[in-house]
Amino acid sequence: MAREKADLSAKLLTWYDAHRRDLPWRAKPNELADPYRVWLSEIMLQQTNVTTVKPYFAAFLKRWPHVKALAAAPREEVMQAWAGLGYYARARNLHACAIHVAEKLDGIFPTTRDGLLELPGIGPYTAGAIAAIAYDERQAAVDGNVERVITRAFALETPLPDVKLQVREITQSLVPAKRAGDFAQAMMDLGSGICTPKNPDCRLCPWELSCQAKRLGIAESLPRRKQKPKVPHRHGIAWWIERADGAVLLRRRSDKGLLGGMLEMPSSGWADASENLFGGSDTGLRVTHTFTHFHLELAIWNAAPPKKLPGPDYHWAKRESLANEALPSVMRKAVAAALGADVLKKKKP
Repeated sequence: MAREKADLSAKLLTWYDAHRRDLPWRAKPNELADPYRVWLSEIMLQQTNVTTVKPYFAAFLKRWPHVKALAAAPREEVMQAWAGLGYYARARNLHACAIHVAEKLDGIFPTTRDGLLELPGIGPYTAGAIAAIAYDERQAAVDGNVERVITRAFALETPLPDVKLQVREITQSLVPAKRAGDFAQAMMDLGSGICTPKNPDCRLCPWELSCQAKRLGIAESLPRRKQKPKVPHRHGIAWWIERADGAVLLRRRSDKGLLGGMLEMPSSGWADASENLFGGSDTGLRVTHTFTHFHLELAIWNAAPPKKLPGPDYHWAKRESLANEALPSVMRKAVAAALGADVLKKKKP
């Protein structure tokens, strides 16, 4: 079995040498990877695809070319630059991690998976990926793409998430003593470009002849997944409050919880649409947005501007500046609905 796994690793690396993707954060052959670029890209790529991340990565790198520059940036600017990438806790942790590395580690990232795991916002997958790609530590980096490749290659029919530990153990056993970073990136490329969820192009796969799922004719059915529970529907109110001079009232959400630290049109709790904070009247406009664990419908209400700010988390923003505010996607939809047109298309970073 050890020899078979070594053969699989060798075939994968040979394929990678011929077909590797050219990505802006990826070092060229025989070049050392930049840990800052690797870390930044891996955080951005969580729950997001390469096409979406590319312009954000380029904008961040141009604005903050190294970790100390990012650490010195106000968090508000980082959140604004992140707006549109989603999963905003990543942006808060990104900034916190940059500050930690800059101030406590003199701008130098830890060189081991264990050391990386101590940093804010870095979990097992990200730590393994950075350790392998940036420092060639023999570590597995197991994301959704890798889970799909391994469950198919070894015909693992136990459903996710129960099979995750077995997938990680197999992947770790495949990582070669040398070129661990190339192996990690090869697995990512194989999963994203060849061993796709639907219609995998097995003819181009370096593991075609040894793939057990291909032999059994069950490749597209793997990985198995437990049936997900129904996504609950929640309702809330978002208030469009505009002064005579055109300034719009915004509120910063608490750092804790969903969309923490992001800006919003003031809204009720999303579990109880009857919570009426500002009075006013229902415009009849509705905005829907699906999060990971629930589906949200927001009613857009108009209300008169308060005589003074309701609290320290509120501020007035000019209409023309709304496109550059740190508004999450659901609030961009709400603002666009209130304005009657989609004027909030954020410029590409």
